[in-house]
Amino acid sequence: MANEFDPKRFTVIDHPLVQHKLSFLRDKDTSTKQFRELVNELAILEGYEATRDLPLEDVEVETPLEKAVCRRLSGKKVAVIPILRAGMGMVDGILELVPSARVGHVGMYRDPVTHEPHQYYCKLPSDVESRTCLVVDPMLATGGSLTAAIQFLREAGVRDIRALTIVSSPEGVRAVLDFDPEVRLYTCALDRQLNERAYILPGLGDAGDRIYGTK
Repeated sequence: MANEFDPKRFTVIDHPLVQHKLSFLRDKDTSTKQFRELVNELAILEGYEATRDLPLEDVEVETPLEKAVCRRLSGKKVAVIPILRAGMGMVDGILELVPSARVGHVGMYRDPVTHEPHQYYCKLPSDVESRTCLVVDPMLATGGSLTAAIQFLREAGVRDIRALTIVSSPEGVRAVLDFDPEVRLYTCALDRQLNERAYILPGLGDAGDRIYGTK
């Protein structure tokens, strides 16, 4: 199924550790504490893959023995943009990888009838346009919230947008890639389909409820 999407823009991270952790994430008997920890761990593994081509520059450092030329990230680096509220569960994982990253927030809720996204909050770093933006949200269902967040970032002048999700539907992936010809999308699983309520099948339920212990 993943073969229908451009491999330069869409990556399914099939590392054994990712798939192992994902099996527990899907389990309805996984506790809130464990679910939250797994989302964080998967964000770290996914963030590692999504940042593998960040630009580097040479710097000279002095080791205990001699001077050496090493490589460090160049430029303004990274901003993490979680889509509230479930996206917050992935932020700490990204910050463990890139502690200097700035964090913005986009607040969305989905209309229970139309499934359309509605924005209620948007706060971005002042220099967001010069950073690589990692938009994080555990679930990519219809794609409405993610495409809206991408639109906000484009309007703010962001050029490099990479979306990180944990479970995605084919419908959502198609919507996002069709909406923006430059965005890159990473996910841990491409699931079968959406049901009539726009929930991902087999999915893992409502990620926000499972992260925060709400119903």
